[in-house]
Amino acid sequence: MIRLLLVFPFLLAGLLGSIPSAFLVGKCRGIDIRNYGSGNMGATNTMRVLGRRWGFFVLGIDVLKGFLACYLVWRLLGPWGAFFGGVIAFVAHSWNPWFRFKPVGKGVACALGSALFMVPIPMLIALIAFLVTVIISRYVSLASLNSAFTVLILIFIFDTPLAYRVFAVIAVGFLVLRHKDNLKRIRAGTEPRLRWGEKEINN
Repeated sequence: MIRLLLVFPFLLAGLLGSIPSAFLVGKCRGIDIRNYGSGNMGATNTMRVLGRRWGFFVLGIDVLKGFLACYLVWRLLGPWGAFFGGVIAFVAHSWNPWFRFKPVGKGVACALGSALFMVPIPMLIALIAFLVTVIISRYVSLASLNSAFTVLILIFIFDTPLAYRVFAVIAVGFLVLRHKDNLKRIRAGTEPRLRWGEKEINN
């Protein structure tokens, strides 16, 4: 029984991370989000396909997933608990068990939620960097990476636990790998820009 209680927060972190919010929102709107736009089950593609309202809704859910996953395991193990909770949620989101562990999302919002729990001040500064970059360039992928590196730098400037620094390094490394195709398209000039107020499906 004690072992089950110890394992339960980790399982719950994985379950939270695996909630396919974009897919579920798409189904509620009568579509499979994987068949539209980039096919990615994330907030950006939801915004492109269904509009800003649903895109921000998915973003909020995914951020909350990462935040709650960190909190649950942090209650058990402190900073390293938050680290494991964040990693588990990120992996479950990006390689979703409900979709046969196929890559279904970049994990940016989920990692954002985890970082918001661990290092709220650096994360808020990084959010400003994200907004400035996306407003100027309208490349969400570039803005995501810019904010990720902003957190990575600030987390070493601020007095933060080792666990949070390790999480930042791992998360940024994964985000760079997951965005390598986006970076190639940006260099080639073929990466789609975010179009404010437009959507593919009017429903």
